[in-house]
Amino acid sequence: MSLQVAVVVGNPKPLSRTRRVAELLVEKLLEPGSYALEVIDLADHTDQIFAWPSDKMAAMNARVAESDLVVFASPTYKATYTGLLKAFLDRYPANGLAGVTAIPVHTGADFSHAMGPTYNLAPLLVELGATVPGRGFYLALSQMDQVADVVDAAVAEYAANLSRSAAIAAHTRTATPASA
Repeated sequence: MSLQVAVVVGNPKPLSRTRRVAELLVEKLLEPGSYALEVIDLADHTDQIFAWPSDKMAAMNARVAESDLVVFASPTYKATYTGLLKAFLDRYPANGLAGVTAIPVHTGADFSHAMGPTYNLAPLLVELGATVPGRGFYLALSQMDQVADVVDAAVAEYAANLSRSAAIAAHTRTATPASA
């Protein structure tokens, strides 16, 4: 059975560099042929993202919540993620991403906001119930010519963290309901 993987891109520009970075991260992290990938480029859904209710957005949110791995990617705006990504994530209730492994990704003009994905986006993903397997990933635009090497370093860290978690998971007990 293949993994269900999603990339959610909060860049207001469709087919952005941020999207390419997120897709490259997935490509380098996972074995080819071991996953099915859905990319949700929120720039393609601006007609619905602020519509409440929206069947189209609810269906997208459900597919993301059913994914095994999701990369949430955004350019850095005012030291944090975009309003498009925030509006998408606002549709989830508490624990709405329970069971999802999530990697927060930001791109930015320089390194002054390099902690953004770890400090701003990761806590929101954890609050929504996702598991974040390490620091958020940040890529400065000055690194675009070495993006493969920068992504490789992040992939090595995520892979090591995921392997260690899997080793622990293999030894955990199944939760039993507390007796009344």
